[in-house]
Amino acid sequence: MRALDVWLYGRRAGRLEQARGTLRFAYADDYRSASGPPLSWSLPVDSAVDERAAATFFANLLPEGEIRTLVARRFGVSAGNDFGLLYEIGGDCAGAVTLLPPDSEPGGGTRGATVRWLDEDALAADLADLPRRPLLADPEEGVRLSLAGAQDKLPVVVDGDRIGVPLRGAPSTHIIKTAITRFEDTVANEAFCLALAREIGLSAARATIDRAGEREFLLVERYDRRHVDGRVERVHQEDFCQALAVPPELKYQREGGPGFQDCFAVLREVSAGTAADVIALLDAATLSLLIGNHDAHAKNLSLLHPERGGSRLAPLYDLVSTAVYAGLDRKLAMAIGGEYRPEYLRRRHVERFAAEAGLGPAAARRRMLDVTRRTRTAAPAVAERIGPRPVLDRIVATVGERAALLERELS
Repeated sequence: MRALDVWLYGRRAGRLEQARGTLRFAYADDYRSASGPPLSWSLPVDSAVDERAAATFFANLLPEGEIRTLVARRFGVSAGNDFGLLYEIGGDCAGAVTLLPPDSEPGGGTRGATVRWLDEDALAADLADLPRRPLLADPEEGVRLSLAGAQDKLPVVVDGDRIGVPLRGAPSTHIIKTAITRFEDTVANEAFCLALAREIGLSAARATIDRAGEREFLLVERYDRRHVDGRVERVHQEDFCQALAVPPELKYQREGGPGFQDCFAVLREVSAGTAADVIALLDAATLSLLIGNHDAHAKNLSLLHPERGGSRLAPLYDLVSTAVYAGLDRKLAMAIGGEYRPEYLRRRHVERFAAEAGLGPAAARRRMLDVTRRTRTAAPAVAERIGPRPVLDRIVATVGERAALLERELS
C-alpha cells in the first residue's frame, strides 16, 4: 500500500492511499475533531467519505490529454495511474491542496522551499521545453507542480520583475500560458476575453501579455493565492466537477457532465453570498455566449473556500473565444435553457435558463440584456487597447452578431 498525506491550509487534513489500484481517502481524526475545512463540498468532514467522490476530486487535480501522457512518461508511471501522478507532481496544485509523502511537511516559503529565478533567456528556454516536458516536471530538481487542463501551462512565482519556478513546495503566484500552436493568437484571444470581463464589471483573473525572447505568453495572476506579511498563502478552491463528484472525462454536459442548473444548485447550497453569486454565474454564462466561449464547461468554473469566511464563486478564468476558430465544436459546453446552438437561442430558452437559476424570467432577461449591451459597447475599446490583431477583430464581430440576436430576443 502506498500513501500520501493531504495538507490543507498548513494542516494535515488526511491521507490518500492506493491499495490494489483503488484510491481511498480518510480525514485525520484530529482534523475531524477540529472541524477543519473540507477538501470539497462533495467530501464533508462530518460524515463518512464517499470513495467515488474522493477519487474524482483527486483525479480533477491532474492535467489531461497529451500533457498527462507526457508527464506520466517523464516519471515512468502509467498515464491512468492517478495516485502515481499525484505522488510525483502533487506538491503545488490548484487551491490549497498539497500532497506529500508521509512524515513530510509543506514548504509554504520555509523548510527548504525555494525558487529558481529565470533571466529572459532561461525563461524562453523553459517555455520552449514545455511541449516536451509539461509543467517542467523534473524528479531531480524538485519541481512538483500540477494544473488541470490540456494546454501547456507553467505555474511560476512573480516577484516584481522577476519570474521563477517554485521548487520543493514553494507556492506559485502566477500561471504562464503559452500559445496553442494550431490556433491563431490564443494569447491575445484570452487576454482580450479576460480584460473584457473585467471591463464590464465581472470578477475575472488578471492577465497580461508578456514576452521572453521571441516567445509571447499570457501571465495570469492566480486568484487562489494571497499575500500576507510578505508571504504567499494558498487559498483553497475546487471546480464544479470536483464539487459535484464528476470525473474530468465527463466535464461536458452532453457527455453526462454538469449543466448550469447543477452549478446554480451548488451555489445555493454552498455560497455565503448566494444572490450575488447566482447573478455572477448568470453574467458569466451571458458573456461566454457573446464572445463565443464554447468551452465553458464545469471545470472552467470554480468555488473559493477560504480558511475563514464563507465560500464564494471564484473569479472567471480560461475565457477564450473558440467560435472564431474553424474546426472546433460550434455548440456550447453547457446549454442555455436546453439549447446548445447559439444561433437558435430564443426567449423561451432564456426563460427556462432563468428558472434553472431560480430567477424570475423578467429579471433574468433584464440582467442578460444589460450585460449584452455593456459587452457590445466595451469590446472595440478593449481590443484597441491590446493592439491590432486579426483574431480580435473576429471576436468583436462575433460579439456584435450575438448581441444583436440577444437584444432582439430579450428586448
